[in-house]
Amino acid sequence: MSHNERVKGIDLPTGLAKPALRALHGAGIFTLEQFTDHAEADIMQLHGMGPKAMERIRLSLTEKGLSFRKS
Repeated sequence: MSHNERVKGIDLPTGLAKPALRALHGAGIFTLEQFTDHAEADIMQLHGMGPKAMERIRLSLTEKGLSFRKS
């Protein structure tokens, strides 16, 4: 079980680096569904978000039939 799965109310992709998790938490994002309220470009601008984190997020969203908000 991943750390994200152990923390109630947090549903983010596993394997995200700590800087990316801090950036998302700082922006108030704790679940995959919350990404649907944000454009991908806005998330990418958060300090701590990199290409690997964005790829994990994109894949996780796709697996759940979700996507970023259209710009």
